[in-house]
Amino acid sequence: MRTRPRGLAALVALVGITAFLSPAQAAPASSAVPPPPAPERIRVKRLPLPPTAPSHEAGSCTRAVNPRGTGCVSADWGATMRAGGFLPEGRVVTANVTFTGAPAAPDPARVYSGSQLIAVRTDGKTFPNGDAWKCLTCGTPPENKQGMNPDISYPQPFADGRRVLWGTNILDCGPYRLASAACTPARVRVHPIHWNTEADGSGAGGTIRELRLHPDQVHLGFNATSITAGRFDQYGYFARLRFDPSPTTGTPRVPRYDLEKVTRMFDSATTEQPVHVDPEDSSKLVFDASVPSVGELRGFSKDGREVFYVGFPAESSNMDLMAADLHTGKVRRVTSDPEYTDPMDSSPDDRWIVALDTRGSDRMAFMSGMSGIPPITDLLSTSAVSSVRNNGDRRFFQPYLIDRHGDRGRYQGQRLNYANTSANWNAGADPRWSPDGTAVVYHERLVSAPACGGANPLPCPVSEEPGGRRTRLMLAELVEREPVRARPVKPVFDELPWGTPYVPGSAVPERPYPPQGTYTLRGKASGGAKVDIVWDDDAKTGVKTVSLRYTHYSDDGRTFLDGTESVTRVSRSSTLTTLDWSSDLVKTGPKGRTLATKKTGADGFHLTIDLWDTVFQAAGTLTTTVGGRTYHQPANGT
Repeated sequence: MRTRPRGLAALVALVGITAFLSPAQAAPASSAVPPPPAPERIRVKRLPLPPTAPSHEAGSCTRAVNPRGTGCVSADWGATMRAGGFLPEGRVVTANVTFTGAPAAPDPARVYSGSQLIAVRTDGKTFPNGDAWKCLTCGTPPENKQGMNPDISYPQPFADGRRVLWGTNILDCGPYRLASAACTPARVRVHPIHWNTEADGSGAGGTIRELRLHPDQVHLGFNATSITAGRFDQYGYFARLRFDPSPTTGTPRVPRYDLEKVTRMFDSATTEQPVHVDPEDSSKLVFDASVPSVGELRGFSKDGREVFYVGFPAESSNMDLMAADLHTGKVRRVTSDPEYTDPMDSSPDDRWIVALDTRGSDRMAFMSGMSGIPPITDLLSTSAVSSVRNNGDRRFFQPYLIDRHGDRGRYQGQRLNYANTSANWNAGADPRWSPDGTAVVYHERLVSAPACGGANPLPCPVSEEPGGRRTRLMLAELVEREPVRARPVKPVFDELPWGTPYVPGSAVPERPYPPQGTYTLRGKASGGAKVDIVWDDDAKTGVKTVSLRYTHYSDDGRTFLDGTESVTRVSRSSTLTTLDWSSDLVKTGPKGRTLATKKTGADGFHLTIDLWDTVFQAAGTLTTTVGGRTYHQPANGT
């Protein structure tokens, strides 16, 4: 068990602030936290993209559609359109697009086909080819991308302006800056990233996802999924990148980047889990919010000191963004709105974040709207609950500007695209700050079938984008801000003191859960709860049922929780889950005044959802009422 320090615990338009009372009724900010920032003016504009192909038919991208013969992009939502980060010049961003309709050989425009990485100008100027964009990879020779991995998500430029972390690859233009005319597809090299997971170094290595480049340009954060005890799980990792021009072990044996000195952001000690049995009294259950519990790594602070992640919640069913100090493991809660937060980026001076959040949609509030419920049923519900944030291919994210001190009182941040009142355009991961902190780039997708139309009661909207394109690349300019300097990057260790060094060939650990039994959970201020934990002994897949009976439970001495709640999990596959939920909770305040309720119907609430498909299907009802406002679950299939 590792020691971890404790207690460190226009569309060009001017937009307004989202100043509404959160369903969570967040507590007023303490004197140590400054007042919320005033709303600021934000100008949002579309960035230029290649013309839209009339169809996917070969040759449909004619000179009439694109006179320069530099390709056409797909109109489809499902195409790999994804915003990337800024190049260090601050006037060019990277983006993934899918080219289609290219002519056949020998037409030179044949190279504008498939998923490619492009550079896009944000300042209204053009590249030497006359376009406001240029393709970095169209026509790259096969010998320049040997062993290239298929994952090309989240393009993140390096500070040298010559390389891009491109999914699970690193694109390199040698001595040439990517934005320069000298960087041509013929000069580009794409090197795969390899994670050795075998004791003898053999094989293709481990599958990694959701990579994030550390600001020191040397380390990398990534996630890896696994099936342990019959259930889907995921851990975050931290590693050093090393280029190997001629590897002698593992595959592919081509020039590649190897991940070395890998640390899993997890300590398997029972007392290092957010919910565990009190080591001094086996009849008591403890919830410790100061334990770093990285479910999915989401990025780093710009000084490199903190890792951002989504993990075990601080309040039941409330999936927030958290941060942990890479050196000490000190945990900081970044957001607390009852909606779901996930993709994010920290500003160059680390005073702000831009987060993609479902807030404003009320998508999650029927489960998470009542604040102050300790996350005990979350021992078995977190994965399924987090999946409610989407409806298949439809995202409910919008980009929000939030200061470092996070949600408090009536402040829930400022929506960047507030002037866009259509709920049918939603943001896609990840937003990225400009190097000087005066702009944010992100992309949007228009809801498309089957998340609308057909059996879905939501009609499919018609796109007004060029060629009916259902994606767009956006720039939010913070017009009142002066340029800022990036914070100096602090040195980090290769190994995290609060993590576990990864040993190639070792088994993925199972998360330890409290043993089956009956426990007492004490409120920090008063009262408590009786907790019954039942294990699925036959299937050997961990906790099956968690039931609680609250009696005047209070952590703050001002609000009190009474009633019962029980959740049973049935795993139909490693990713398909049914939650059988029963809830009858009441939160009261001074003089017994009812502040909120959380109740299921007479037949309970039965949610079935797959972690990858994320299509909401439920029987029965779960309803949360806060301050007289009632939040209902989504309709099935929406």
